[in-house]
Amino acid sequence: MHGLSFDDMRLFARVAALGTLSAVARERDVPVSQISRSLSRIETTCGARLIHRSTHGLALTAEGETFLDYCLRLGHTLDELEGEFASQAREPSGRVRVAASTVMAQYLLLPSLAALGERHPRLRVELEVSDLLVDMAREGIDIAIRTGTALPDTMIARQIGTLGRGLYASTGYAQRAGLPAHPDQLAQHRLVANSAATRLNHWPFVVDGREITLPIEGHWRTNDTGMAANMVLQGLGIGRLATIAAMPLVREGRLVPVLAEFVDPRPVPIFAVVASTRQRLPKIRACIEHWAAWIGRLSEQAARGPG
Repeated sequence: MHGLSFDDMRLFARVAALGTLSAVARERDVPVSQISRSLSRIETTCGARLIHRSTHGLALTAEGETFLDYCLRLGHTLDELEGEFASQAREPSGRVRVAASTVMAQYLLLPSLAALGERHPRLRVELEVSDLLVDMAREGIDIAIRTGTALPDTMIARQIGTLGRGLYASTGYAQRAGLPAHPDQLAQHRLVANSAATRLNHWPFVVDGREITLPIEGHWRTNDTGMAANMVLQGLGIGRLATIAAMPLVREGRLVPVLAEFVDPRPVPIFAVVASTRQRLPKIRACIEHWAAWIGRLSEQAARGPG
């Protein structure tokens, strides 16, 4: 269509992903009126209403859904072209939008950002923190940090490390309610479960050399791994937490391991997931390589132990 630019299509894709004009305006650091005018111009050029506006927010029309599909496909093609020309770039630059769970963002990514900025000062990182799996294309995510997730064919995953998990309770809960001596006794305790990533509610054990998995309903539930850790820390019950979050609190005497002799010790892989069309972008490669090296150093330090 004459009169539409590549940026118009990227703009429309972000409006569809974020759901409000104000969110897109904040992201682009421009007035909401400018986004509204651009959207009206795009609709005029297309000769169709693409978005319904109401007090409840924005909703794509049938024509808008069709237009969005083309915008996303063209965006992927442009990303691939950018990767071809940028692969020889000497210095990675630009914004990288990264999706991660609360625990992964707080304990793995956040501590690494200062070093990443020193190494690649022209990079800008935007963290999207949620335990919910994101639609990377629709939400404009460049890299998703995930553990053990099935991927569509359009995505590529590189393992950048491993993540251990264990059962923990606060010292206050342990003194008040005691601790189970066998996985069968968990039913007698208050447990903390995850309502967003329900796969985390299948707790793995090794009992008498046999692998078993106990599905956990949970007396307390939350959709956020960080909040789950806080619930356990507040003495509400026993929870399955990432060791990177729990072990510092164990060393401080605020948490105690639970059923450590029965919990399946095998860690799960941590993946950096990217769209196949974006894997060659220098800014993407720089972030993934930095985090792989960062997690590797953390693992070496953990293996050596204190001191």
